[in-house]
Amino acid sequence: MLRHVDHKKMGRSQLGWLDSHFHFSFAEYFNPQNIRFGVLRVFNDDIIKAQTGFGTHPHQDMEIITYVVQGEVSHKDSMGNAHVLKRGQTQYMSAGTGVFHSEYNRQEKDDLRLMQIWILPDERGYTPNYGEYRFALEDRFDKWLPVATGYKNKENDAPVKVHQDVNVYATILGEGKNIDFTVGGDRQAYLVCLEGEADVGGIRLHTRDALEIIKEDVHIESGGCHLLVIEMAYDDECYKKYNLESRLRNEPTW
Repeated sequence: MLRHVDHKKMGRSQLGWLDSHFHFSFAEYFNPQNIRFGVLRVFNDDIIKAQTGFGTHPHQDMEIITYVVQGEVSHKDSMGNAHVLKRGQTQYMSAGTGVFHSEYNRQEKDDLRLMQIWILPDERGYTPNYGEYRFALEDRFDKWLPVATGYKNKENDAPVKVHQDVNVYATILGEGKNIDFTVGGDRQAYLVCLEGEADVGGIRLHTRDALEIIKEDVHIESGGCHLLVIEMAYDDECYKKYNLESRLRNEPTW
């Protein structure tokens, strides 16, 4: 089952220094029919203006992945980490029992665009942890690059490890290229078109669009695109509580 998520219908926040698309309820955007997709709780597409950013703030009991699409992010946290990451690179923070951090765009002129991905952990109370990986951009050209996986997922060699049964992949496909993604009968996935265009199972995705995939493998035909996908165990509770069946039929529930 596939459902197109049109970016023009997502939650928005435009604060001058920050322009965000909210895939799920967040901040001033609240929709009880759109709280999460399985263990994926937050997917924010943020554009941060030069010389601005998120000041020091707390997090707790959340697995947080930041994927940089454009520009440079300067991260600093209460664990003593202070790093700068660029396009295609990824940082991970397990908030656990509690952590403070900040994220800034220190560039003089250019915008920073990044994806803020929050995943619900499999347990509460983990010791806070930070990690990062400076992937080469070409490592995802016309193939799936394993970005992150769960500590218990032994079949995936992604370098970023999180406390949940998820697998995160990225690809940059040239125009006219094709690729498959396997979900299977007991899994679901959330695929986001970060840049460009792609046809997935007959559904056309444009920049910032997403696709909910439930128990189905997909074939992707690229119009030149940059994709990110979070694959996870099928969540029957989420399926029922947040009315995914109606959403997949494109009924106007949200």
